[in-house]
Amino acid sequence: MFSTIRSRLFASYVLILVLTLVLLAGVARTILSSTVAPPDFAYNRLELLIASYTVPQPIRGERRPRNDNITLLDIADRLDQFAEVNSVRVVLMNTETGRVIHDTRDVYANANLPDFIQADHSPTRFPPPQTDNQRGNDDDRRNSDNDASYNASSSGGMTFGSFTDEDGTEWLYARVRPRLPLARDDTLSLILAEERTNLSLGSEIGNLAGSIWQPFLRSALIAGLVAFAIALILGRTLTSPLKRLASAAGEVAEGKYPEVPVKGPDEIQQVATAFNRMTSEVQATQQSQRDFLANVSHDLKTPLTSIQGFSQAIMDGAARDPQQAANIIHDEATRLNRMVTELTDLARLQAGRLSMKMESLDIGALVSGIGERLRVVAEKKDITLHVQSANVPSIAGDGDRMVQVMMNIIGNAIKYTPNGGNVWVTTGVERGGIVITVRDDGMGIPKEDLPRIFDRFYQVDKARGPKRGTGLGLAITREILLGHGGDISIDSAGANQGTTVTIWLPSPQLKTLVTRRVSVD
Repeated sequence: MFSTIRSRLFASYVLILVLTLVLLAGVARTILSSTVAPPDFAYNRLELLIASYTVPQPIRGERRPRNDNITLLDIADRLDQFAEVNSVRVVLMNTETGRVIHDTRDVYANANLPDFIQADHSPTRFPPPQTDNQRGNDDDRRNSDNDASYNASSSGGMTFGSFTDEDGTEWLYARVRPRLPLARDDTLSLILAEERTNLSLGSEIGNLAGSIWQPFLRSALIAGLVAFAIALILGRTLTSPLKRLASAAGEVAEGKYPEVPVKGPDEIQQVATAFNRMTSEVQATQQSQRDFLANVSHDLKTPLTSIQGFSQAIMDGAARDPQQAANIIHDEATRLNRMVTELTDLARLQAGRLSMKMESLDIGALVSGIGERLRVVAEKKDITLHVQSANVPSIAGDGDRMVQVMMNIIGNAIKYTPNGGNVWVTTGVERGGIVITVRDDGMGIPKEDLPRIFDRFYQVDKARGPKRGTGLGLAITREILLGHGGDISIDSAGANQGTTVTIWLPSPQLKTLVTRRVSVD
């Protein structure tokens, strides 16, 4: 059901929305149930009762008496009916004397009310609805003044507060000056009161549940639609790059190497960047394997052809100089054996299965000794070999393997430097280790060949015929240095611009010195 990211995103948003609403409802219910409702709810209800003209009116069509025939008893009966219908207490009092004229609870009949505590509550000013008087016939309209009514603008406004009976009952009230069909009604005050209870705020709001239920459902529906839209947008944002990656991965399986655009969120961009780097490396590896097979085929074919040809000539008696033919066969067999040995060593080095005998090595002395051994080779080509081997700390390494490395690097510098050139070999200390630099002013390396210079069987000089090397020397050299914890880099400005080889090897003595220096500091 939720097999796609888009559907899961939508489900997660809906789940988060539902959980959030449930959590908010639970928190709100807890807070509302533990909070006593403020008196403003009661004040608003009382004001609404006054403003809505809900005092019972005579039946439509009934002839209403004139003002001089209206008695206090008639008004009291109507107030009693109003109080009973609306479940409130109504008190009519004389404003000048402060005495109660009528109390629907008969508590303060012809007595003074207790002290009023006025509250800081402003009237809401509910607009009065149209009454039966306003909807009745002309006779009703002419006699509408016979009813008790309230007009905020003409009565001097409305006040709110509380008072307490002698038995301790507290009442919340709304007080106005009514317009009654009595003489001197401007001295009267009409008080609507409601017994104060300790109802929670949740109970008060619960009374409005019927009014807020539909808006709540509409809000939840709108929130769900918004969540659905957000899920669609985010789902498309996330799934589109992933679909491109999936399509590109399928093309890689078919032997193609596309580059996907780096777009979308940071994580998707990182995946796209890693994918592009992977395809580049896979493409380079595929090319390296193809070159490896081509070079191995060529390098094996040449000596095997020579061996087969000269051995056949010897067997047929067609060789002019059998001794020379035998020497060629021996040289080619030796070259094949060396190639197989180097391939075996390289495979073991890369697999970490070639053991090395680590011991303390004096790199300065080792480089000087190799320089003296190769100086004769350099002099034959009229090449000046400059060796400046400083007194550097010893390293931990395999002496035979390090000799193999230096012979290969310095030998290549002499080999690829034309007659009359120069080769410089120096040693020094850098980055907490030993640095060996071999620089020449020879034929150099093209920029496009530098990235693949350490590949197996890769050779820059591809036109040397049978005299060229196996193309494994630099690959073996790097693996030996990596096995010593070191590194090697080759740089060249281009063809005929010379080459610089830099070798770095860690030194336990320098590491100890650095550690001690940091501790002392």
